[in-house]
Amino acid sequence: MKQRLYIFLLCAVLTMTAACTHCSDTKHDEKADAAQQRYDEAYHAKDMNRALAIIDSMETANIISTPRADYLRGRVYDQGWQMKIAEHFYKKSYEGYAPTPSQDWFTYTDAGYRWAILRYRRGDTEGAMNVVTGLLHLAKGNEAFPKTVESALLMLMADVQLQLHEYDEAKLTGQKVYEAELQNTNHQNRKGWDMAWVCMSISDIYHETGDIEGAMTWLDRCAQGIALAEQEHHDSLVIEEWKGHIALQRALFLQESGHAAEAAATYAAIPRSRLMEPNGYTTAAKYLMTAGRYDEAAYWYEQIDSTYLATDGAKMTFDNIATRLSPRYMAYRKAGRNADALVLADSVSAAIDSALIWQKKNEAAELAVIYQTHEKELELNDAKSETRIHRVLLVAALLLILLIGYLFWRTHQYNKTLLEKNRRLVAEIEQREREEQQAIEQLKAEPEASLTAEQQLFRRICDLMDGPDHIYTDTDLDRNRLAQLLGTNEHYVTDAITTCTNGKNLSGFLNEYRLRYAARLLGTTKEPVALIAELSGFSRSSFFRIFSDAYGMSPSDYRKVASKSNSKKTTCLEYLSYK
Repeated sequence: MKQRLYIFLLCAVLTMTAACTHCSDTKHDEKADAAQQRYDEAYHAKDMNRALAIIDSMETANIISTPRADYLRGRVYDQGWQMKIAEHFYKKSYEGYAPTPSQDWFTYTDAGYRWAILRYRRGDTEGAMNVVTGLLHLAKGNEAFPKTVESALLMLMADVQLQLHEYDEAKLTGQKVYEAELQNTNHQNRKGWDMAWVCMSISDIYHETGDIEGAMTWLDRCAQGIALAEQEHHDSLVIEEWKGHIALQRALFLQESGHAAEAAATYAAIPRSRLMEPNGYTTAAKYLMTAGRYDEAAYWYEQIDSTYLATDGAKMTFDNIATRLSPRYMAYRKAGRNADALVLADSVSAAIDSALIWQKKNEAAELAVIYQTHEKELELNDAKSETRIHRVLLVAALLLILLIGYLFWRTHQYNKTLLEKNRRLVAEIEQREREEQQAIEQLKAEPEASLTAEQQLFRRICDLMDGPDHIYTDTDLDRNRLAQLLGTNEHYVTDAITTCTNGKNLSGFLNEYRLRYAARLLGTTKEPVALIAELSGFSRSSFFRIFSDAYGMSPSDYRKVASKSNSKKTTCLEYLSYK
């Protein structure tokens, strides 16, 4: 028990000491893991407010650094389509890690990539290229630089080059992405997926430059990557989706290169079960528009629109209008469905008004959030300044724990002394009961002729008490009832007990038997003390007092002593069990 107490105190000291130690970003203790899990759950549930609150709490508790917190905030706002705020936090995270990127290479580079791609999407091509080229410069000869981020940066560079009509440079950059992926030894269990993504992206680059033959070559490599992913036993549903997308791209390339019949056959051979998401619908619609099958193309554009309405509601942006409504309008017009085209034109007009309103509200909301973010940063700085006070409180708590531990130790010592005292008392009681029992046995061994009338009657009383019925446990047992059982006068019973027990009255005589019986039950059973009192013939109110007066300890303390005793000596309890 003492060893366990010391171990407990040592663990308490170590725990408090660890709480006072500043945790680095790379240290993943249980608290950090639990907080990260809560953030992941909120992020995947798209619960923006909860995710942001968890990030604030992790930063305040020094579980994560401020640049890491800004990166996670950027991810949350990015997911919520609040791009200006997301760009703001990606930039903060990128610049926060810039002095010492080695503290977290992945977060640093991924924040830079995401910042660059958001700048590219809003037309800041030069700014995006500055970030990309700066990061790629750090990647040269740097084994710690994440290869997946390097590939993504190169692919973004190729997109920028395409926008600037630098087609040959874009192709060369795509080739670098492919070579980097071949050298990437990470994620060997998903090599097929990574190669498929890279090759599909490069195929798109060649397609944008008008090099259909090159696009087809890279599409074949993409198909090889999917075959490898299938061998790696990845999600069969996603693999089927990719196969459908590759076949649609092939049909589009064949149609654009003048192989209309082969393109039609390729498209017809695609199981409709493989067309299960908007990207596949879009590619199918593009092929059908190129093939002049406008009515079928309109069907797929309708599927795209209904899918988005089901997933992200009716919120309209200019991107949605350009990618969803305008192509469908063109398909209606070329299919001769003028009535549908007119209805959709009205929808486009309303959508433009809605997009303008939403854009203004969104920009105002983003500016408000950025302002609130600055306010939060000030609050976080204030919270960090209070950390010293918290550490003082923690030290005080540590001292309090040590004091409590000392009190526990003192209590343990006291209980140990009390236990030893109780053991001595039990031993004395057992010795006294053995002496009394020996006197009774001697009385029983005497010839009946040599005994007085009181002694003969007392011997009969003892035989009755020692019977298997334990009549002394009957709360109604008195001298009248005892006299009736013995077939004698109640006064003779009282005189016999008083004479042969050195002056004890009937109540004291019966209580001795009851106490012995109660002691046996306390030592050999786990029944509640109150129940044992009733089973022994006592009332609940009087049992504790009578037992404590007789044994010098409470029934509960006696039970502790008796349960720990492994002695094989004959005790009063064993005597009663023999009887």
